Amino acid sequence: MKETTYFTTGQLSKWTGLTLRTLRYYDQIGLLTPDKEHTGAVRRYGVDDLRRLQQIQTLKYVGLSLDEIGDLLAAEAGLGWKIRNSLLAQLDVVRQKMLHTENVVKVIRGVLEDADGLGEGGWSHLADIIQAVQMEQKWGEQYRNASRLQSRIHLYNRFCTNPHGWHKWVFEQLGQEPDVHLLELGCGDGSLWVCNADRIPKSWRITLTDVSEGMLEEARSRLKGLPQFKFLLVDAQEIPFHEGQFDKVIANNMLYHVQNIQQAIQEIHRVIKQDGHFYATTMSLRHLQEVEQLGTSYDPGMEVLDRVIENFHLDNAAGLLSPYFREVEPFIYEDSLRITEVEPLIDYMISTPMNARLRLQGHVLDHFRAYVEEILKREGVLLVTKENCIYKGRK
Repeated sequence: MKETTYFTTGQLSKWTGLTLRTLRYYDQIGLLTPDKEHTGAVRRYGVDDLRRLQQIQTLKYVGLSLDEIGDLLAAEAGLGWKIRNSLLAQLDVVRQKMLHTENVVKVIRGVLEDADGLGEGGWSHLADIIQAVQMEQKWGEQYRNASRLQSRIHLYNRFCTNPHGWHKWVFEQLGQEPDVHLLELGCGDGSLWVCNADRIPKSWRITLTDVSEGMLEEARSRLKGLPQFKFLLVDAQEIPFHEGQFDKVIANNMLYHVQNIQQAIQEIHRVIKQDGHFYATTMSLRHLQEVEQLGTSYDPGMEVLDRVIENFHLDNAAGLLSPYFREVEPFIYEDSLRITEVEPLIDYMISTPMNARLRLQGHVLDHFRAYVEEILKREGVLLVTKENCIYKGRK
């Protein structure tokens, strides 16, 4: 299908199975408006409109309202996200909805299998079903989170000053001994291994895990054909492996996201062999402090950096790991950011879960953009602290 192809409303209806009434309603409320250059007596839709329609229908299937979908798509348009990023986010949220549905089915089956649960005293079981249905309803926020990850990665890749590369450096900390059985918790899109694919010992057995189906699917796709890898959906707080199963475990910039970090560390300790190693990467509380300061210099109430880092960082990680591992020691990755462009910086700032994206909208965003452009014009570059490290510990 060529990018110059256009469809009438009738053709789009026939092709997608959507009714003419639905397409006209989307047009009426401004959710899906045909290309302006081809809007007239005959409404004509382009390929970009088809992509937008696909997003609308998938997010509608997940359970978002049309108002929520409109807000999400408007935000995506402002950030210039690619269709691939959107599809990955859609995959992630659909997979999570599937898991949620499976949990509801499990609870209902449990009530059906319990004969007493169907009697007069079964009201508590009905309450269990209601609670199961009510869990994990914030699908829109989960979709946003999956999409915003791409903006943060882009800033690092574009403006880091250390040419060696974070992923290459982390891989080198793992060593090169043969016959290693390794587990990664929170593998994301598999970038650590994609960047080092030609250096992975053939005798290694690597199990990649994540709580996000979308991220796990992306890792599986990127590492397709490499026999060392297996993939599994896993919560770090309940690792489904035997005691002493792995020689090495790595948690790459993820432990601060875990709700119960102590429980996760206990689980990690359990699945590592005696004398095996644990590797945990994190950052300091000074990491990207200049980006936070840039926001507050414009608006004292603006917050950019996610406070979640306070749970597990350079200065408190040793205290959390030492009760379970010996020879706990941090190794610092020397790096910084030299930011010379406005848009990637703003994309990063409004991609975090803090309030910057709420405060930087409409004319305020335009004014802030001009504010940052003036700073870069005057200073030439925004120098940003970047303090990443890896903690090593032995069981």
